[in-house]
Amino acid sequence: MAQTGFGRRYFKAFVSGFFVAVPVTVTVLDRLAYVARVEGASMQPSLNPDGESSPDVVLLNRWSVRNYQVHRGDIVSVLSPKDPRQKIIKRVIGIEGDFIKTLGYKNRYVRVPDGHLWIEGDHHGHSFDSNTFGPVINELVLTKDKIS
Repeated sequence: MAQTGFGRRYFKAFVSGFFVAVPVTVTVLDRLAYVARVEGASMQPSLNPDGESSPDVVLLNRWSVRNYQVHRGDIVSVLSPKDPRQKIIKRVIGIEGDFIKTLGYKNRYVRVPDGHLWIEGDHHGHSFDSNTFGPVINELVLTKDKIS
């Protein structure tokens, strides 16, 4: 009979812990940080240097993006302008007001408009980035890499 009481207490503690842990975890992932897997060659060699055989996992910071604390050199996760269901990870090359020398964009030099960023992959020529679609509006930026 003692075993039954122990099992019920254990189950009760597990259930109450579960109902506390799940909302806390969802809040943290929604407001503060996000874990993402980096696949593909566009950010090589900085991220995913071994290619598809061992994708990198990064911790992306939602808080600084929410407060518009994105700087040149930061790695950000952005909703793809081509397919809004897809997220792409790129490096911020220019912020609003910067003049950028592009790599194959329709204009050789571009001034980044207010409220926009210029993003590029580290592996030029293997990246779908601002050189393809132009400056990205700040609202498409989802997260910033915590390690950048």
